[in-house]
Amino acid sequence: MRFVDTNILLYAASQDVNERRKAQLALELLDSGDVGLSVQVLQEFYVQATRAEKPDAMTHEQAFLLVESFLRFPVQDVTVAIVRAALETKARFQISYWDAAIVEAARALGCQTLLSEDLNHGQDFSGVVVKNPFRKRG
Repeated sequence: MRFVDTNILLYAASQDVNERRKAQLALELLDSGDVGLSVQVLQEFYVQATRAEKPDAMTHEQAFLLVESFLRFPVQDVTVAIVRAALETKARFQISYWDAAIVEAARALGCQTLLSEDLNHGQDFSGVVVKNPFRKRG
């Protein structure tokens, strides 16, 4: 199982014509069914998808329905253990707390691959490796 970061969900729901390629790739990833996510990812998705400044902002109802649909995947709760581990990961790897919490939620869910555009492709966080599915192949 692979862990998906918030940007995967946002691209999957995007109506922006400039993001069509990424939207298609994100939809294919979600259709594969072998993905998991966290409560934090669901929260971030809702906040970003409904931002008034976003050109293709969703209504509360639209975002709510999508969050409900994402619950078909395994979802890792944010626990005290994850918060503690994220604080250690933040300090060790010098990344933001929020990114560290994503890494640690992936680990807690048993995912060795974290699909994200926001972290460095190929970076290994002690067994959780970042893969950018949108990275152009050289």
